[in-house]
Amino acid sequence: MELNIPHQFVAIEGNIGAGKTTLCNMMEKTFDAKIILEQFADNPFLPFFYENQERYGFPVELFFMTERHKQLQENLSQTNLFKELIISDYFFLKTLLFAGNNLSAEEFRLFKRLFNILNTSFPKPDLLVYLHRSVDNLIQNIKQRGRSYEQDISPEYLQNIQDTYFEYFKTAQNQAILVIDVDEMDFLRSENHYQQIIDAISKTYAPGMHHLSFVV
Repeated sequence: MELNIPHQFVAIEGNIGAGKTTLCNMMEKTFDAKIILEQFADNPFLPFFYENQERYGFPVELFFMTERHKQLQENLSQTNLFKELIISDYFFLKTLLFAGNNLSAEEFRLFKRLFNILNTSFPKPDLLVYLHRSVDNLIQNIKQRGRSYEQDISPEYLQNIQDTYFEYFKTAQNQAILVIDVDEMDFLRSENHYQQIIDAISKTYAPGMHHLSFVV
């Protein structure tokens, strides 16, 4: 497939279990792109967080923020940014969205001050792609991939995350956002489904939220 994506930096986002990393890995092979994958398994607080969110919320989010910042700084230097297609399975603002959902009001005020300092050091994606799945679909995917520390994630938690993303999308006037409903799609096993997603990503979009669903 010939490279025809009119973007230089694409971020693939979605809820837990949406298929972000899977799609990034597929696009890396299709376009010979550089990919940035979040190293979530390196967060030593994550297993404890799912057992006690109130106690471990701040350290888990602080670790994620510093690691994401370091990774993006290393990969989005100005010398490399315009030489190849870069695809990431997260965007940095995700840090703030999850923190707002997981932290107390006092913790979040402090966290936001730290985030605002770090958020000025690299460019935002040309296109933010959000893979949207229903909570039931997400739970099924989470169970299938079998990470032990994720098995007790509640539907309410996933719903809160989803709501947080869409509240942000409604206010993001300066970011091109493409929401793709993938509930009925299996882009890993269906070449047609994968091609539909690639065709959608290969278009240009005005700033704001754009919502796509496909008849499959």
